[in-house]
Amino acid sequence: MYPYIVAVVAVTGLWSLVGYMSSRAEQTEYSVVQSDTEYEIRVYPEHIVAQTVVTGSHTSALNQGFRILAGYIFGDNTTKERIAMTAPVVENANSESIAMTAPVLASIEGDSRTIAFGMPKKYTLETLPTPNDSRIAIVTVPEKRMAALRFSWFRGEERIQEKKLELITALQRDGLTPVGEPYYAGYNAPWTPPWMTRNEVMIEVE
Repeated sequence: MYPYIVAVVAVTGLWSLVGYMSSRAEQTEYSVVQSDTEYEIRVYPEHIVAQTVVTGSHTSALNQGFRILAGYIFGDNTTKERIAMTAPVVENANSESIAMTAPVLASIEGDSRTIAFGMPKKYTLETLPTPNDSRIAIVTVPEKRMAALRFSWFRGEERIQEKKLELITALQRDGLTPVGEPYYAGYNAPWTPPWMTRNEVMIEVE
C-alpha cells in the first residue's frame, strides 16, 4: 500500500509541475475597473490576432484551428520566425465579438468557427511575419470592456453553458447590459491538472 501511495504522490507532483511549466504563457493584458464577488469588469486594449475559419464541433474545430495556427507560430511564415504563444484559449459564440488575445479564440457562425491566436504585445501589423498558409488572416481587434466570471476544474460544454448563464444573470441583476454572446476562456494547456486550471466565461458589456 505504501509504495502505491508514494507512486500516486510522485505522479501527481510531476503532473502538477508539467502543468505549471506549460501554462506560463504570456497572458492578455487588461485592467480591472470593477470587482464583484462573482465577476470582474475589465478593459482589454486593442490587440492583434492570427485567425482561421474551420468547421466541426467545438472540440474538433479547436483542434483543427490549433494545428493550422500552431504551424504559423512555430515557423511556417515568411521569415521562419517562432512566435511565442499567449493565453487564454477562448470560445466565442458570435464572430463579431472576438475581443482578446488567446492562444486560441473561437467564434461560431452557422457551421463555421473562427479560431484565433493572440499575438504577443511586442508585435505590430508591420513586424509580424506573413503566414505561408492562406487560410490564416492577421487582424486587429479593438478595445473592449468585458465582464469575466472565473472558475476552476472541469470545462465541459454543459458546465460552460451553466457558467455563461450564471454570468449573464449576475450582470442583469446588477443593472449591467451584456453585448453579444458570452464565450469561454481557458488559460491552460489541455494536459494541465484540473485542479490547476483557470477557466472563465466572458461577455462584452456597455
